[in-house]
Amino acid sequence: MVNQLLPDDADLDNHITVGGILNSRLTRAELTVLMCEDTRRARSGELPEPRVVVSSNGLVIAKYHQDTAFKRSIDGADIVDVDGMPLVFATRLLCKTPLRERVATTDFVKDASEMAAKEGIRFYFLGAQGDVAQIAARNLQRAYPGLQIVGTRNGYFSLEEEAALCDEIVQSGADILWLGLGSPKQEAFALRNRHRLAGLAWIRTCGGLFDFYSERLPRAPQWMQGVGLEWLFRVLQEPKRLGGRYMLTNPVALYHLMTKTHD
Repeated sequence: MVNQLLPDDADLDNHITVGGILNSRLTRAELTVLMCEDTRRARSGELPEPRVVVSSNGLVIAKYHQDTAFKRSIDGADIVDVDGMPLVFATRLLCKTPLRERVATTDFVKDASEMAAKEGIRFYFLGAQGDVAQIAARNLQRAYPGLQIVGTRNGYFSLEEEAALCDEIVQSGADILWLGLGSPKQEAFALRNRHRLAGLAWIRTCGGLFDFYSERLPRAPQWMQGVGLEWLFRVLQEPKRLGGRYMLTNPVALYHLMTKTHD
């Protein structure tokens, strides 16, 4: 395990408020180093419970201000990173010290997988339908030789099965649980079960990550990602499921971004 400190400017207490949510300023590279350091701490017993790492975007911001239970889940996370270019643009417009980059989970998993393959950090994938998580695991292992993914499971289970499932994850020897159950289910699961997952370093919520890396769904072209239109690409891919949702949440998110974003 590398003994590498975070860069001097990567202060874990250095936050920025985006759309009313307290967000981390850490970059993808800094988060990768933190993941590695937290794994070392978890393995040595210095980290009593896994760190809960979640993401914010327009949908999350809208729901945060509409759903009290979801707000509690987001506020209960240890790190909230910004997974959406419109949020980054808002900080550039309204903050003296804007965010340096978007931390997209679908990009961060590449940094995390590269580091994990080098350092022997073990992943567990939980979520999506059928064998989607398993296919995503195989694809990432092909892309990053040496990457250890010690377990996969679909996201369909009952509340009564959670304790046994958490025991299974701990027994697998996983360091990082990638949790793709969709919001708000994944955030609630993470906060509700973190004590059962002692020994892990992170619970990293990841939404539709497994769908992308199983190649079930394509990602938006790079230019659409860069100008903040990835949401539009997703609507065009799944209009029935996402069209109405974005039509309702985008104006709400925009309002909170413009009125509740500051250093």
